[in-house]
Amino acid sequence: MYTLGINAAFHDPAAVLVKDGVVLAAAEEERFTHIKHGKRPIPFSTYELPYNAIDFCLKTAGIGLTEVDHIAYSFDPDAFPGVNRDSRTVEIPLLPGVNSLNGWENPYDGLFLSSILNAPGHLVDGVPLHLARRFKGARHDGPHQWHYVNHHRSHAASAFLPSPYKKAAVLVLDGRGEAVSTSYWMGEGNRMELLGDVPLPHSLGLLYEQMTTYLGFLHSSDEYKVMALASFGQPVYADYFRSLITVREDGAYTIAPLQLEAQFGPARDKGESLEALHFDIASSVQLVLEETVLKLINWLHEQTGAENLCMAGGVALNCVMNARLRDQGPFKNIWVQPAAGDAGTALGAAQWVDAEMRQTDERAYVMENVYLGPAYTDDEIESFLNWSKLSYKRMDNVAEEVADYLADGNVIGWYQFGCEFGPRALGARSLLAAPFPAEMQGRMNDLKDREDFRPVAPVVLEEYADTYFVNARKSPFMLFVNDIRPEKADQIPAVRHTDGTARIQTVNRQQNAVYYDLLRAFHQKTGVPVLINTSFNTRGEPIVCTPRDAVESFWTSPLDALVIGSYLLTKGGSSNWQGRAVNKESQEWSGVVIQ
Repeated sequence: MYTLGINAAFHDPAAVLVKDGVVLAAAEEERFTHIKHGKRPIPFSTYELPYNAIDFCLKTAGIGLTEVDHIAYSFDPDAFPGVNRDSRTVEIPLLPGVNSLNGWENPYDGLFLSSILNAPGHLVDGVPLHLARRFKGARHDGPHQWHYVNHHRSHAASAFLPSPYKKAAVLVLDGRGEAVSTSYWMGEGNRMELLGDVPLPHSLGLLYEQMTTYLGFLHSSDEYKVMALASFGQPVYADYFRSLITVREDGAYTIAPLQLEAQFGPARDKGESLEALHFDIASSVQLVLEETVLKLINWLHEQTGAENLCMAGGVALNCVMNARLRDQGPFKNIWVQPAAGDAGTALGAAQWVDAEMRQTDERAYVMENVYLGPAYTDDEIESFLNWSKLSYKRMDNVAEEVADYLADGNVIGWYQFGCEFGPRALGARSLLAAPFPAEMQGRMNDLKDREDFRPVAPVVLEEYADTYFVNARKSPFMLFVNDIRPEKADQIPAVRHTDGTARIQTVNRQQNAVYYDLLRAFHQKTGVPVLINTSFNTRGEPIVCTPRDAVESFWTSPLDALVIGSYLLTKGGSSNWQGRAVNKESQEWSGVVIQ
């Protein structure tokens, strides 16, 4: 039985294909269209379905849309406030600010809802011509069965059903769903019981979005920048944010309206300098977010008595918060869906409908990795390189040769396997470099045209994680931070954030053999089992997907080399980053002895 999951309602449109409980393929639309997050989260974009991602999923299975049994759309229009399904019309204002006669919270909500209700027809009637072959023969009424799945249920299912736990509490922390922002669940087998929720407009996710906008960044996109900024400040305004939030005994909470400009002055415009005020505001809201969610999971633990917690929703991508929940919370184990944002609801909706239709509590799938997107063979890559008239070298031993490049101070594009599903590059579409000297962090940010305050993350051999990082556990999805052990800090200064932490990815050979072998070879050459790993993209672009994407990014950025499958592309000569070459005999780098 094939079940196709679709997310299209807000942002990060995506598609996932499940067969009898097993996830066969998953991809975000942005990887195909080069539009970051797929689209902006406005009502006018709701009709845009992830056609490219759907086509990829069908292609992976070798089927057409007519062979899909169920389609799961991760939003339930019946749960949307103000819906009157008896009325077949909506009124839409011609100008902003004009009140709708339907009583919607937003005057454009009718347009938003109309596109969702018409999605079954849009799917088959609006498909681009170049993708039409795999959609041929499908109608708005089938032969598949269409299911609207509640947005928060989709998030919760994405957290619980592919997790390693058959019994767990589940927390969804989102900006918004149909009518709620936060929900609590208890999962067992393939079933989930809703324990409670928090109605809109009270939302920790929207609070953090508002702070993102106030600090001069793009909401529903740049929240992670606020998290990074927080480490540079002091939480001197924490009491103000605490005064806004009231957590009740039933797990619900309320948030009073923000008065940011009255409290702190005019909002920062994009591009303006960052001042101590901005650092301190970010630090304060981050601290209060952590404190509040810690209260929420304490309540959830009291209600469930569970050892395990699964999390999803965009707020669950806050790895600093996750680390505090891990270290100070009541749960023995925490598993966070790596595609915790809205893209992951396509996965959750598909798995939920699959389990419901097959009426089984048996698990056929655990999410051990996220390499679920488009992949290309060496033959396909070589054919493209030849067609492009590019010079390249086929490597006999990828790990050994690339480790030499990295040890010599080069920054490489690393392109292997299928694209990662979710926002993190995890060794399939990564930029890699040595974690020393400290200046390498600035070089990586310059290469990607990123803000100077942004940290870069390390990947570490799983067996050495605890040697370098305090309280390190298996962490394949880069969703928690850890303190760097003081005795190791000088060996990996480029991945050490200003607060002494790093957002780590651990890797073992079963997860990604060529990635693991590269790290092991680098360890043998330098004595350090750690590399910088950041996403293979430049500013404003999604992570690269195709060989063409990788080559274009390589030739339009100051990367030193591109490793794509078994092939190596260089730009001629050595790195122009002078004075950083490693002395392999003394194992010294800029005066730092590598143990």
